[in-house]
Amino acid sequence: MTALLSAEGLSRRFGGVQAVQNMRLDVDRGSITGLIGPNGAGKSTLFNLLSGVIRPNSGSVAYNGQDVTRLAPFRRARLGMIRTFQLAREFGRLTVLENLMLSPQMQLGERFLPLFARPKEVAKIDAEVYARAEEVMEIATLIPLRDTYAADLSGGQKKLLELARTLMIDCDLILLDEPGAGVNPALMGTLTQMIRRLNSEHGKTFLIVEHDMDLIARLCDPVIVMTEGTFLTAGPFDTIRDDPRVVEAYLGGTLDA
Repeated sequence: MTALLSAEGLSRRFGGVQAVQNMRLDVDRGSITGLIGPNGAGKSTLFNLLSGVIRPNSGSVAYNGQDVTRLAPFRRARLGMIRTFQLAREFGRLTVLENLMLSPQMQLGERFLPLFARPKEVAKIDAEVYARAEEVMEIATLIPLRDTYAADLSGGQKKLLELARTLMIDCDLILLDEPGAGVNPALMGTLTQMIRRLNSEHGKTFLIVEHDMDLIARLCDPVIVMTEGTFLTAGPFDTIRDDPRVVEAYLGGTLDA
């Protein structure tokens, strides 16, 4: 497999704190790659660097062979790199269906002039977006909630909606920031199945940062380990969990403990 996302020598300092230092990683096309590390390892900062929320002091990020180090998040999204956040950022006063239909970028009907100059084309595109939203709700098991306001969803349902919104955008890479946080076990199973399905049936590549080691073990191969802001090791979960350096990084405990 070839790397869809690569980082080399990434560093970021906040005042006197070196949050990320000389970090490197490769996310192979078609993989579900996990990113783990103890608290304070720099995972969240790295995610923000990869997605363009913040810029590095040094180093580079490449997506699909293109240097995107200085690109804003919305420009990376247009290239096919989408991220979610630990706290879902839904439009609470819109329904599930409306949240999905709002997701595609650069819709013709979002501009004033085409509403009057090209109404038939606008209507055609709106119908296509609606049909796509119906398909996505089926994939994400959100059909029963289509007319529910997003603010009324549970934490797990909001995570499903956020992941579903990425499907409304033409993307190849999805960066998931702690998808298991605040999700009950039943919905976690649904979310896990959805990630697997998007990977196997729709060709989506994932990079997942997560503290739930059971989720990482079930979903991810390979797993990248960070500690003290830099790369420690990478490999299959069963290999890294027995690595003495990883055990030491987790304060002398075992990963499954």
